[in-house]
Amino acid sequence: MATFELYRRSTIGMCLTETLDHMVSTGVLSPELAIQVLIQFDKSMTEALETEVKNKVSIKGHLHTYRFCDNVWTFILQNAQVKSEEGQETVDCLKIVACDSKLLTQ
Repeated sequence: MATFELYRRSTIGMCLTETLDHMVSTGVLSPELAIQVLIQFDKSMTEALETEVKNKVSIKGHLHTYRFCDNVWTFILQNAQVKSEEGQETVDCLKIVACDSKLLTQ
């Protein structure tokens, strides 16, 4: 199963990468093993979001920028309203990165 490296830029992904870098630089972990951990992280995040998350949201806002490159859509919204079953939140700026899930099964 192919995966995207999207989740590495999330807070948990950045913390994992930082920790792995520290472990490699101190000799606790080999660089090869650190790469394998990141690959497994990509797979696990993709699978967990696909199978465990059931909530739906609706998003409205002013489309500031959009881009399509290498089968990845990126949208930047300003003054976005995000509504879910739990409530509604307004944010100044929202970045959405979307990929075709069919590419993950290759």
